[in-house]
Amino acid sequence: MTSAGHGGDPLVRMYVVTGGRHSATRNHFDFVTLIALSPYSAQYSRAQLTPEKNAILGLLVRSAQSVVELGALLDLPVSVIRILLADLMETGHITTEGRSLDVSEDPERMIMEAVLEGLQKL
Repeated sequence: MTSAGHGGDPLVRMYVVTGGRHSATRNHFDFVTLIALSPYSAQYSRAQLTPEKNAILGLLVRSAQSVVELGALLDLPVSVIRILLADLMETGHITTEGRSLDVSEDPERMIMEAVLEGLQKL
């Protein structure tokens, strides 16, 4: 999914991939949230999905992936992956196996609490 193969300005491509959005309206994902196919994903049509969304679903067929892993595997910024995942979550194609962020919560605080929790388990 590199922009070099598609030509043009990579920023313009990201704008097109996200439909002009710079953030998801709902379903905000943490970097380490595990994403998996929903049990009902096979029942939903993928014909109307973009190539990037289909690529995400293709990666999830093998196993659950974190948000950052999906970004690295698809060579897309995490901000773009988050928007695409929010769309897939709304259509019922995916589910989470970890924490997703509530917009009203402070993401920095949540990350620090998760790190502290992990350190306490050591």
